[in-house]
Amino acid sequence: MSYKTILAILDTADNSAAVADFAFAIAAESGAHVIGLHAETISAVPLVAPMEIPDPVAVQALQDMAHGETIAVERIFRAKAQASGVASEWRSFTTSTGYGSAPLIESARSADLLIASQADPARPSDSHVDVDSFLFESGRPVLIIPYIIRQPKPIKRVLIAWNGSKEAARATFDALPILKAADAVEIFSVDPADTALQSPLTAGADIAATLARHGVKTTLSTARSVDKNTSHVIENRLSDDSIDLLVMGAYTHSWLWQMIFGGTTRTLLHSMTALTLLSR
Repeated sequence: MSYKTILAILDTADNSAAVADFAFAIAAESGAHVIGLHAETISAVPLVAPMEIPDPVAVQALQDMAHGETIAVERIFRAKAQASGVASEWRSFTTSTGYGSAPLIESARSADLLIASQADPARPSDSHVDVDSFLFESGRPVLIIPYIIRQPKPIKRVLIAWNGSKEAARATFDALPILKAADAVEIFSVDPADTALQSPLTAGADIAATLARHGVKTTLSTARSVDKNTSHVIENRLSDDSIDLLVMGAYTHSWLWQMIFGGTTRTLLHSMTALTLLSR
């Protein structure tokens, strides 16, 4: 098993080079085809008082700005594609609803892996991808690149945040091509439950055995949160062990994913220190 179709979500000119570099690096290892996907997003239109009529000058300026970014992003992607020699194609859609629009989600559903960049809080933009749309609607895994990491590097050390949920299971198997190539894979459970199938001391044993049959050597570890949030415990583990990739399910235990993207998932995505593969 390997990734054969990779979708690179290229939202802004600031991070498109990093996303493209990661996409082509992974594609080169597995002979994958890379699709560069961009949404030309038209921002909200200013209204002219007192009749609240759209200002045509402002409308044209916004359209020109959005199209200018599309041209810049496409130029970056095509340059990276030519340099890598990897099979690729470019797709761009004009939309007022951002990356949740139907054509973009349809493109994502046919890919093995989606790659996007975490938004840099110092560079706000209406064009930033809303990752939750892809997680909820595409059914495909999303590899998110922290904005502090701009150059691809080998993924040697992987941490699987394991809680026995269906989301964690899906993320683990979605990450299998990467796990098989890694040097070290740790299955990490925070506050594991005592169930009929496992004790806290054996949390993750079954998934470890399954991964072993795929040739993935793993270690098991657990931790207690005590007075910390689960996200903080995972963050500490990432930094202590110099983890290259975090694999986890996008999950929550509260209503409507804590009003869209809350809880542990949200906290970790705001303070990312490692590549993160999410599945829902």
